Amino acid sequence: MFARRKVMVFGLICLLFLIADLWIYHTLDKAFVNLADSQVRETAGAALEAVPSGDEAVSNWLERLEQGNGHFFLLYTRGIHGLDPDVTVFSKNADLLAFFESKKNTPGFLKAFENATYDEITRLSDRIVIGGTPRTLLVVPATDPATGETVGIGLFAFDTSATDAYSRLLAVLAIGAAVVFLAILAAGQFTRDPVQTYAILALFAITGTFVAYPLFEAARLSFVQDGHFTLDTWKTILTTRQYVSALKGSLELGFVTATLSTLVGFLFAFTVTRTSVPFKKFFSAMATLPVVSPPFSLTLSIILLFGNNGLVTKQMLGLENFNIYGLWGLSLVQTMGMFPIAFLTLVGILEAIDSTLEDAALDLSATRWETFKTVTLPLATPGILSAWLLVFTTSLADFANPLLLSGDFRVLSVESYLEVTGMNRLGNGAALSLLLLLPTLIAFLSQRFWVSRKSVVTVTGKPSARLTELASPRTRTALLLAMSLITLFLFSLYGTILAGCFVKNWGIDYTFTLANFREALQRGRDALSDTVLLAAAATPIAGILAMAAAMLIARKTFIGKRLLELLIMTPFALPGTLVGISYILAFNKPPLLLVGTAAIIVINYAIRELPVGVEGGIASLKQIDPAIEEAAADLGADTPTVFRTIVLPLVRPAFISSLSYTFVRSMTAVSAVIFLISARWYHLTVLIYNFSESLRFGLASVLALTLIVIVFATFGIMRLLVRKNVYLEKTVG
Repeated sequence: MFARRKVMVFGLICLLFLIADLWIYHTLDKAFVNLADSQVRETAGAALEAVPSGDEAVSNWLERLEQGNGHFFLLYTRGIHGLDPDVTVFSKNADLLAFFESKKNTPGFLKAFENATYDEITRLSDRIVIGGTPRTLLVVPATDPATGETVGIGLFAFDTSATDAYSRLLAVLAIGAAVVFLAILAAGQFTRDPVQTYAILALFAITGTFVAYPLFEAARLSFVQDGHFTLDTWKTILTTRQYVSALKGSLELGFVTATLSTLVGFLFAFTVTRTSVPFKKFFSAMATLPVVSPPFSLTLSIILLFGNNGLVTKQMLGLENFNIYGLWGLSLVQTMGMFPIAFLTLVGILEAIDSTLEDAALDLSATRWETFKTVTLPLATPGILSAWLLVFTTSLADFANPLLLSGDFRVLSVESYLEVTGMNRLGNGAALSLLLLLPTLIAFLSQRFWVSRKSVVTVTGKPSARLTELASPRTRTALLLAMSLITLFLFSLYGTILAGCFVKNWGIDYTFTLANFREALQRGRDALSDTVLLAAAATPIAGILAMAAAMLIARKTFIGKRLLELLIMTPFALPGTLVGISYILAFNKPPLLLVGTAAIIVINYAIRELPVGVEGGIASLKQIDPAIEEAAADLGADTPTVFRTIVLPLVRPAFISSLSYTFVRSMTAVSAVIFLISARWYHLTVLIYNFSESLRFGLASVLALTLIVIVFATFGIMRLLVRKNVYLEKTVG
């Protein structure tokens, strides 16, 4: 494969491309530098056209000149230094004056001042740093308009950072073009499947640019101040009581929420899978309802019911000092919103347990409780721990609920947001987000570890198709009553949103009105259209990327496979605030100046939801015999053809699910997108938050209801598009 001829052709093409690339870079750089230099010279010449004569007049002239133009600082000498015996120096900048005094007798300075007598402008090789900005020095003659003689010299310190930045950008683009070209050429010359190699390189480039690079920028900012390495930011974060309290608050909230959510999730999962209670499908649907509802919806309901002017607390019970804000209010909201995560995790675990083990325990005279305690619960323990860790991770990263309901209770996600948006301290915000990443990452990795170990083998032959009833009639009644109460509470929360749409002023005036719909939809029209448009743009990108990555990871072997998988899965473990802050840091400067554009929001959507699509694609591909794809390849189909005609049709349910999940999550995103919105591109969830914060609960309820309708319509369409394949489907349990 690596024949001498191929190597020689490859080397020759590389050499020709590098020569052309270098020539283009130098040509563009030289042209831009010359243009910038010409503009600087014109500016300097124009500034010295009207130099006054008196000392006080010159001093005032310098002050006005520098105030009117922050692009340069000026030192002016009446007379020519090195030639005239009596020279007066004027300057309003101490740094420039000190620099001149230290360098005025050096050969370079003397030569430049001599050239000025011949009406020549000289750019000095020396540079000066003023205000943290490197500046280029120009020696410019000042001439008498009447006689044309040189009467003074101007030493200009110009800010040419924009020119330097452009030169660096050109260099980066030249290097990037060379790397991309060489990678593509090498893949075409020396690999058996160039398309696969291109896909791998593209995924590495995408994840490297939009996952690794922003994280690096966030970490770098927390350790760098004014261009120097320092630990001051971290010292501030780790020693300030406010931040330490926020870390403890996040951990405390995560622990309480994970424990309560796992208990409620296990209640639903056990009752649905291991008992014979009626209405199982209904309770299963209710247990997944909060997953597809937008953020702020449950929080908004809690405030409307139990807030200071809540329907229950103020109108029904007449409570004056009841406070729902804080740890327990947040725990209630997060538990209702996150127990479906535990439920979905535990349903599969409990259904997979072979009931013959429970039958054996019962046959040995064990009671139902003893059987549950000694057989069922130990076998489900890995799944319970996995569910707990997954909810804990989600709770730590939650941003939407604490933003409205935290009150005086501090959590890191909100603190980092306030540092960036309220205090304009990006370094502190990045450090707080990275600090939040530590427990989140530990919980995420622990959860992945338990998932890999949760397969407690109970099926060694033909499994029992019957599930053993483990609950007595009284226990079933108690379980059914508990689920009914929780379901009724959920109904009340969502019903409150609906009722809030038709109330004039919740907590004060409960008069029926339709004005909320008119005002909310009118004011939220642009935000709604922007949200739908951006989510629709991100959906196909995330779906296709997810399926392509899933095929490569599940079916191919290549160098760096584990690294690529790690980069793809990393966004799932990142708090949204960290993603938002890191994107601001990474993409608010050349070469990728994306902040304020629709592109950065679409990219954020696609990258954030990519891990779920990849996981779903891998799970689907594991159900498909690779021999089908191998047969197509043996018949001459290349990788794109196999992917398009074999893989995509077979993983169609996973693909459609990935599309719908990305769309719904993009529609309901908050934590990262709140940093990335702009005056041109707004988001509906942020508008809901703004209405809620300003106590316009009626408008917030209308927009929340609108989001819920869009989300459920999307899932309804998904149900119509996805048809069960009797050949591929595996029986749950």
